[in-house]
Amino acid sequence: MAKVGILTVSDSCSTGQGIDKSGPELVSLVESSNVGHVTETQCVPDNVQEIRKALLNWCDNLKLDLIITTGGTGFSPRDVTPEATVSILDRQAPGMVHRMLSGSLAVTPMAALSRPAAGTRGNTIIINMPGSHKAVRECFGFLQPVLGHAIDLVQDKKSPVKSLHESMQGIIPGCVSDNVTTIPVHSCPHHHNPTLQEVTSGGVAGRLRQSPYPMISVQDAQNIVLKKCDLLLKQVNGVGMLDIETVSFTDAIGRVLAEDVVAKDPLPPFPASIKDGYAVISSDGAGVRTVRGESSAGYNPDLKPIGTGEIIRINTGAPVPPGADAVVMVENTKLIKASSDGEELEVEILSAPTPGLDIRPIGSDIRVGEVVLQKGSTLGPPELGVLAAVGVTKVKVTRQPVVGVLSTGNEIQDPSEELKPGHIRDSNKTTLKYLVKSKGFPVVDCGIAKDDLTTLTDKVRESLESCDLLVTTGGVSMGDRDLLRQVLVSEFKAEIHFARVNMKPGKPTTFATCVVGDKTKLVLGLPGNPVSATVTCHLYVLAACRALNGHKKPLPGKVRSLLKTDRPIPLDPRPEYQRVWVKFEAGKSVGVATNTGNQISSRTTSVAQANGLLILPPRSDKLKEIPSGSNMEFDVILIGDLTVEN
Repeated sequence: MAKVGILTVSDSCSTGQGIDKSGPELVSLVESSNVGHVTETQCVPDNVQEIRKALLNWCDNLKLDLIITTGGTGFSPRDVTPEATVSILDRQAPGMVHRMLSGSLAVTPMAALSRPAAGTRGNTIIINMPGSHKAVRECFGFLQPVLGHAIDLVQDKKSPVKSLHESMQGIIPGCVSDNVTTIPVHSCPHHHNPTLQEVTSGGVAGRLRQSPYPMISVQDAQNIVLKKCDLLLKQVNGVGMLDIETVSFTDAIGRVLAEDVVAKDPLPPFPASIKDGYAVISSDGAGVRTVRGESSAGYNPDLKPIGTGEIIRINTGAPVPPGADAVVMVENTKLIKASSDGEELEVEILSAPTPGLDIRPIGSDIRVGEVVLQKGSTLGPPELGVLAAVGVTKVKVTRQPVVGVLSTGNEIQDPSEELKPGHIRDSNKTTLKYLVKSKGFPVVDCGIAKDDLTTLTDKVRESLESCDLLVTTGGVSMGDRDLLRQVLVSEFKAEIHFARVNMKPGKPTTFATCVVGDKTKLVLGLPGNPVSATVTCHLYVLAACRALNGHKKPLPGKVRSLLKTDRPIPLDPRPEYQRVWVKFEAGKSVGVATNTGNQISSRTTSVAQANGLLILPPRSDKLKEIPSGSNMEFDVILIGDLTVEN
């Protein structure tokens, strides 16, 4: 019989000011479940050293098989049980943590505020549970099916381990472990932590039927993505940007400036004429003047100052000669005398000019030392023109995030191959790669991963090493082969920030972060249906790319559009992103949106024919459908060019 210790962590209970309910609850659960016999109980305050002292004594001296702690796993400054536990563990067990959290989240969203840890020290398993007696009863129930086998594994009890494997052969054959054919390596406890599917009895038949993740809004999901991007940027260099690199201004289109650009020269660098005409002395007033030469743009004129009664012919942009303080345009003059070869000799100024007339003073456009482009500016054609004007041909810009795109699924094959029975060509990767590339971000093709844990794990690991943001398609729904979240948590110790979004299509979109080496990586798991993948790419992937690149406004832009319908459109319980073609009529400030036909999430042509995603509200008692011939206005996210019809 396994020896079990129950450690209650509570300031109030340790001083007698509170009553410990969760500790006795765990004692009762352990004893009644045949997991083991409780030989030790103790209550300590919320203090790292006190918790460590108790755990080390029970692990190293008393050699307990299992220790369950209760309390101190929340967000309060005094909640330090996970920190104390992790500090003494030899190995962590993220699968147990994931099972407790996923099961608890199915009960209450408040479980998101729990921070348990689990793992082993020597031959002792240590598991943190919350401080509520209700919560410990639930968490113990989630883990009870695997606790006995986990203890046998840690204690290296080969006989019961072998027996369990053999008993499972009739369910999932195929894994070879200790020279015994048992369950496959991706489900074998020798190789991986227990998963959502594995801790429920009965193999595939016992898997969860409802997602344990809470449903959140699109806005909340986008905010989470952007906040994690911002946190990652600040971790990199503390200034909110990725690494900085210097590039030629001709290669900087779409990039984000990493420093202010300051003018080293004034613009114009000389007093310049605004018009084609004549440089004059304004005090001469109107009258006939002698034409003395020409000042053309790009031409170094005679620098001798003009005198009273003289004028110089001048072109737009040309330097105003010394002595002149005004320019009179050609239309306000009259030819009086010309030479035989057509040169102007005398011209009459028809109206008296004022000082400074039609002259751009030195630095009137840009002053020396003026900040012409600010750090964080996105460089488009006008900005590149400004760089050229001030002679800045090398600029410091933020390094663009590298996006990896990985397709998953046993049925997916490369588009260049002859179509195999039961397979489909991988269109998602092509769409996502070139959608991201079209926005200027570098993309790595990470290939196709089959739906087994070993292959998927290897592919994800390889992909994460080559990119900042990994985008996957498929493997995030509720099928028995949807393994991405399982791999991320159990193999990469990833934190799942959300895995269900209140939207159609795209509900199972998943966002996670994990650390590879010493770098934090972002993972966006998109659904496998082509339309779902494209829609969620616009909403989350491109927003993350822009945020990581330092863009000030990373979310997609919206316009207001009038929905034009030729038939009723039933509303879904979730907000729906319908593919539409938006056009504007001349003189109208609100566009007209026409939906692109059947909106099923596998119909790729519904996206190919669209330039916008029209956001329909969820169904309500007041509004169950959009009636035919509707004149209702909705927001549209632009995904293509707009047209205007005259």
